[in-house]
Parts: sequence; C-alpha cells; structure tokens
Amino acid sequence: MKLSKIAEITGDVFLGEDVEIHGLTDHSEYSNRIVSIYDINNIPKDSCKYGAILTSNNLKEVFKGSNLLISENPRLSFAKLTKIFIETEGITDDELENTLVSVGCNVQIGKNFNHGRNVVIENNVKLGNNVSIGHNVVIHKNTIIGNNVIIGSGTIIGSEGFGNVLDDKNDWHHIHHLGGVIIGDNVSIDSNCTIDKGTIDNTIIESGVIIDNLVHIAHNVFIGKNTAIAAKVGIAGSCNIGKRNMIGGMVGIVDHITTADDVIISATSTVNKDIMESGRYTGIIPISKHSSWKRIAFWITKLDKIVKKFNIKKI
Repeated sequence: MKLSKIAEITGDVFLGEDVEIHGLTDHSEYSNRIVSIYDINNIPKDSCKYGAILTSNNLKEVFKGSNLLISENPRLSFAKLTKIFIETEGITDDELENTLVSVGCNVQIGKNFNHGRNVVIENNVKLGNNVSIGHNVVIHKNTIIGNNVIIGSGTIIGSEGFGNVLDDKNDWHHIHHLGGVIIGDNVSIDSNCTIDKGTIDNTIIESGVIIDNLVHIAHNVFIGKNTAIAAKVGIAGSCNIGKRNMIGGMVGIVDHITTADDVIISATSTVNKDIMESGRYTGIIPISKHSSWKRIAFWITKLDKIVKKFNIKKI
C-alpha cells in the first residue's frame, strides 16, 4: 500500500517519497516497512533503512531526509497500522462446511466472516458484519454478536452459569439457565475466556469493551461501554460494571456489585462492595480509595517497628 494511502487511513501526514509499504517492523532493516519511533531515547543509528518512520511532530527534524508518517498520537496510529496489515483470510459461505465449522439452525452470519478451525455455532445465533473468530471457539445458542467483533481461540460464549441450590439433604440442584448473551459492536475478547449466559435475562457486553485472556464473566453481568478488563479477572453473577472502567489483572468482583463510570481497579484487588464514585481503587478486603489504601499500606510496613517501640505484646 502506498504511504499516502496509509496516511489517509490513519489520519496522519506523510513527508518524503510516496513509497510502497509492505508491512511493519521493529528495528531490523526493512526498506519497505514502517518502524514506530516516538521515544527520543530509542532512535536507531541509521533511520534511512526503513520504508517510513511513524513518529511525532516534535521528532520530525531528527529524521530529516527519511520518509515520515507524522502523528499527533503515534501509539494510536500504530494501532491503526496493525489493523491495516493484519493477515486475515476471508471465508465464503460455500467454504464453511469445508473448514471444520459446525453451524446450527436459524443462524445468521454477516458479511466478511473470518474463523479458525473447530468452531461451533449453535442454534439461534446472530453474528454481525466483520466478525473474526479464532480456533476452537464455541458460541452457544441464543447469542447475539454485533459488528467488528474479535473472539480469540478457545473462548466460550454463552456457557451454562454457576447457579446451584442445596436441598434439606445437602444435595446440590442446578439452576438451568434460559437466557443468552448479547455482545455489542467493536468488542475484542481474547483467548480462553468464558462468558456465561443469563439465568432468565441476558448477559450483556456493551460496545467498545476489550477483554484480555483468561477472563470469566458470570451470568447476568452487565459490562458498560469501552470498559477494559485485564487477564485473570473474575466477575461474579449479576454485577453491573459501569462505562469506561479499567479492571486490572487478577481482580475478583463478588456477585451483585455495581461500579460507577470511569472507575479504575488496581490489579489483584477484591471488590466486595459497590463503588459509586469514579476514581482509582485498590485493596484486598475491604476495597477503598487508592489514596486511602496507600496510607494504610504505608503504616502496615511500619507495624513491626511500632510494636517494638511501644513494647506491645504480639498476638
């Protein structure tokens, strides 16, 4: 693709020769690829070896004489570049049965459907346009997936929820789940995630949500728009997660929790009460404002010295 065309797609400005670009590179020598350099401490000795350099406006003089892609937000432009050059192979309707895909009854599949091997799509599933599904993915019945959705290998959408009741003999009776899963547009779900269907109503993932590997979302959870969830997060049933939340790795959220919009939860925190104000929160038990938790953590490290100074008997 010509550099001018790439600049048009990313919304950036190009300087230099309108060369043909074949992809991206790190700091190896590729005369027809783009390298991203927007840190002044990470400048290679010979910048002329690359097809073009993606950089910021304040560094353009450093690379004078090179082909440049000038961006106000180079990291965002880099993300757009990866989308341009990702290697995908479209699958036509006629090829579906020849690529080890099991498709149930009353299934609607939109345009530009891409998938890996051993994909199972059960009855009454609806997929929007530009959906990409990795290997060994299962999409259970009554699931609705929007446009421009990416689902990583090994992920299961619409699995049975974990709802059980003890009888008077202490035997478990499973609550069978009758709901489905609804996933909005522009959602990215990485590998080996599980999203349970609702008990009666649906589990809902709103548009723009991004989910890392190894995340579990239980029945009847609602995830608000543009929320980001890192790896190994577990969200228990009937939680209502606000918009634009950022949930760090290995966070555990107990059932029926509500969080406000624009909440950041630090990695490994346990959330066992509602968070009704935006801000950053950190904690084990109980969760608290991040600023409060830092003060508590400081004094925890001083407890041993306090005990010695005041000759407090250890418990």
